[in-house]
Amino acid sequence: MRPGTLFFVIGPSGAGKDTLMLGAREALEATGRYVFARRAITRPAGSPGEDHEAVSDTEFERRRTAGEFLIDWEAHGLRYGLPASLEGELAAGRHVVANGSRAVVAALSRRATRLVLVDVVAPAAVLARRIAERGREDSGAICERLARVVEPPPAGVRRVEVLNDNTPSVGVERFVAAIENAANYLTLRRMPFLTGRRFCAYLPVGGAVDGRDYLGPGKIELSNGTAAVRTEVQAVEPSGLLGADEIGLSAEAFAEFAMPEGSEVTIRRTPSPESREALTGKLRGEALSEEQYRLLIRDIVESRYPDAEVAAFLVAATQKLTDREVAALARVRTGFSQRIAWPDRIVVDKHSMGGIPGSRITLIVVPIIAAHGKFLMPKTSSRAITSAAGTADAMEVVANVEIDPAGLRRCLEQARACIAWNGRLNHSVVDDVMNAITRPLGIDSNRWSVASILSKKFTAGSTNVIVDLPYGPRAKLHSLEEATELARLFEFVGKELGLVVEAHPTDGSRPIGRGIGPALEVRDVRWVLNRDLQAPPDLLEKALFFASRILAWDPDIGSPEAGRERAIALLESGAAARAFETIIDAQGRRAPPIEPGLLVHTVRAGRSGLIEEIDGWAVAGIARRAGAPFDKSAGVDLKMRVGEQVRAGEALFAIHASSAADLDEAKRLAEAEACYLIGD
Repeated sequence: MRPGTLFFVIGPSGAGKDTLMLGAREALEATGRYVFARRAITRPAGSPGEDHEAVSDTEFERRRTAGEFLIDWEAHGLRYGLPASLEGELAAGRHVVANGSRAVVAALSRRATRLVLVDVVAPAAVLARRIAERGREDSGAICERLARVVEPPPAGVRRVEVLNDNTPSVGVERFVAAIENAANYLTLRRMPFLTGRRFCAYLPVGGAVDGRDYLGPGKIELSNGTAAVRTEVQAVEPSGLLGADEIGLSAEAFAEFAMPEGSEVTIRRTPSPESREALTGKLRGEALSEEQYRLLIRDIVESRYPDAEVAAFLVAATQKLTDREVAALARVRTGFSQRIAWPDRIVVDKHSMGGIPGSRITLIVVPIIAAHGKFLMPKTSSRAITSAAGTADAMEVVANVEIDPAGLRRCLEQARACIAWNGRLNHSVVDDVMNAITRPLGIDSNRWSVASILSKKFTAGSTNVIVDLPYGPRAKLHSLEEATELARLFEFVGKELGLVVEAHPTDGSRPIGRGIGPALEVRDVRWVLNRDLQAPPDLLEKALFFASRILAWDPDIGSPEAGRERAIALLESGAAARAFETIIDAQGRRAPPIEPGLLVHTVRAGRSGLIEEIDGWAVAGIARRAGAPFDKSAGVDLKMRVGEQVRAGEALFAIHASSAADLDEAKRLAEAEACYLIGD
């Protein structure tokens, strides 16, 4: 049988050793794996402090001479001894926890086969306050006590540190976790089981670490000091698969850990007690601090929580987040990525809450800003998730969008702007974890999104950000009031991050532009940049609105009105169109560009009248059925706009596709959908 470990607890006055040991005793002694030593002390029974065996100096000396102590020492005029009977407990495989003294560590290490020092520490201010509360020493004596130099433990003696600067319950949790971790030295085995992405560890029932004690929804972390892996736990009944002091890993977890069989490892429960307390608080509806979010998000990202608990946290967070919490989350998220440093003083970016069919203004605004020449604009954008096109999908019609960080810098040097896919650039490990859980469950929160969006803008190196907040019956934001409140939050959180943020509610009740689908949207963009008479007026106007406000950040321009004049001049001179071509070349031109699909079906009006409404989301659904955004040539071309008169039989919109099967599917959907509302 493997011997138990002697945990020798040390720490300065005021560290709170007695309190932590009392709490740990209640938690651990009932397991049968731990024994808490009762010291013999030459002070009267009933004295304040720990439960001890009171002995006289004569009796103490008799026991010491007879070899009845494992170790003994003197301190502050008293004599202390640990009974030699503890050696029998250790030999039987039980762990012993004993209150001790640094002075005898070297001597004890020669008698105990497995010795671990548990050093309870606290900041000097906390120690001073606790000592002063006892009322035994004046301030001078306290300062002298705290100034004493502490000798380091002898070489080769393991030491674990327990920080006791919080509530007693938190301190006890830390103490128990430290002891459990240090006690659980196990030998690693690879198990012949495949568990896929769900890493699994196997512990024997009745072993040195009983697998039954670790069953449940939580995880453990295996570590050998240089590598670590987090896993779920299964218990293995006695069968010869595992020895009493072994731990097995599934094939995938073993490969991830990348340590050889036979390695000595420790295990500990995850997540940390402080993190668990934060999660529980959020589930109760409490507001969390920035430090609590830092602990909690770290443990979530490092897979210390099971998915069910992460989902519960996210549901609670989507229901209630204060402004301060959103700002705290944003700051915490910035700590998971290194911020990109750019040479320019002002680095601008634009974001839209999106979802409005068409509305491809980014491909117009970015060239205008690049042509102005005063700002850098490294625009990273997403691909479509549920719409007919994302900004990256549209840009991919004419250029490469999968740019790495080095390529991004080259683009900025050549063109002062880019329009790239964010999947290879503005990567967020937090979003990777969160989205894997929230998207299947349909969990969404605009307030949570503010923290996500602005943290990514910050780490991308932006200094100034403009935000488009479309609102409408089918938009993500349903009313002007909701959009206005979110705009206020964007600007508040931006200020907390040190960013200049402007957020503007915009009308999202109908499609913007004519084309819906990547190639058709790029056609609209080129019409605007080239001042073609076919350019959709609403697309031009919205692009000018945002470009003018970005340009107003130039001190030489100073106002949106002057910014609008400058934007129009850059369009009319052809400078913006040339800047777009420069960006395309810098990113890598697609030759030839993707054109709208050659297979076309025209949907015509069934009656004459005034077009009162266009259901852009129904139209976008038809575009997706035609193949968009994966088939970038697919989409819908709107022939009539709201407010125009239409005659029966006149074209309302045309469906473009490159596959006859996709076109047929889109035609059937168009027949079932009432995309246009035509009044008298």
